[in-house]
Amino acid sequence: MDLADPLVYTSPDPVMADGAAYVDGAFCPIAEAKISVLDYGVTRSDCTYDVVGVWQGRFFRLDKHLDRFYASCARLRLTPPLEREALAVVLHELVARTGLSDAYVSMTCTRGRPNPAARRDPRASTNTLYAYAIPYVWLADADKRAAGLAMAIARNTERISRRALDQRAKNYHWLDLDMALMEALDGGADTVVLKDPEGNIAEGPGFNVFAYRDGVWSTPADNVLEGITRGTVIDLCAELNVAVAAGAMSEDDLLGAEEVMITSTAGGIIPVVSIDGRPVGDGRPGPHTARLAALYWDKHGDPAWSEPVRGLAAR
Repeated sequence: MDLADPLVYTSPDPVMADGAAYVDGAFCPIAEAKISVLDYGVTRSDCTYDVVGVWQGRFFRLDKHLDRFYASCARLRLTPPLEREALAVVLHELVARTGLSDAYVSMTCTRGRPNPAARRDPRASTNTLYAYAIPYVWLADADKRAAGLAMAIARNTERISRRALDQRAKNYHWLDLDMALMEALDGGADTVVLKDPEGNIAEGPGFNVFAYRDGVWSTPADNVLEGITRGTVIDLCAELNVAVAAGAMSEDDLLGAEEVMITSTAGGIIPVVSIDGRPVGDGRPGPHTARLAALYWDKHGDPAWSEPVRGLAAR
C-alpha cells in the first residue's frame, strides 16, 4: 500500500477480525504482532503512545490525538518514522482491515533498540513505531458505568512528580498507577486517584478527574496528562455555558463535591458515586454528569468532531 495515497484501502480480513497491527512497516493480525525484547520501550519504558477511539465507524477527534502524539514525541526527543498524514493513513487502514465499527486504536513510538556502537547513548538508537486496532476497550463495564464507580484516594503511593517526568507526554510509566490501583481494589473500590507530591489530587490509571460544586466543574491542572477527553469536556462545558476551573484540587475539594466524574478515551465520561466509602452527593450519578455524557456521545457522530474510517465508509 502506498501510504501517501489515502484512497487505497483493503476489505476486512477475517484473520484480523480480533485486531490488526502495524509493525516494522507491515500489517499483521494482532496475535502475531511483536517487537524486540531489547527495545528501550520494553526495557526502560522509553516511549510515548496515544489512543484514539472509533465509534460507529468514526474516529473521534483524531486530529487532537495526532497533535498530542507528535507533541509527546518532541518532548521525549523521539522521531516517528512516519509523518503525520502517513500515520493517519495507517490508523484508518488498521480499522478497515479489522472491519470493526467500534475500536480502540493505539500508536506507539519507542526509542528503539540500542546501537551496538553506542550502547549507553539513547540518542544513537533508531526509533520504532507500531500501531494496532482492537475492539473498543471500556474502562468500566456497562453496569458500573450506569451505577457509578467507587473510588479510593491512594494513601501509600503518590503520582510521579512532573519534575521527574513531564506528564503532558503520554507514557508507560504506570507502576505508581498500578500499585495504587491494586491497593484500591484490595479495599473494595473500583478505581483510584493519586495525589501529587504536593498533596493535591492528580489523576488515576488512564483517566482525569472532575469535581462539580456550586455550578463549576473543577479539574487538576498540574501533574496530569492533558487528556483529549478532559479537553473535550472543557469544550462541551463552554458550549453549554458551564464554568470550568483548572487548577490545584485538594482532597477536601474532591470529597466536598456535589458530583464527581472521570474522563478517558476508554469510556468517555463515567460518574463516581463514592470516595473512600463516602457517598458523592446522594450516592447516585448526578444530572450534570449525565448531561455531559449524553452530549459527549452525540458528538461522536458530528462531522465537526469526528471523521469516518475511510475504508469502512467506502463500503
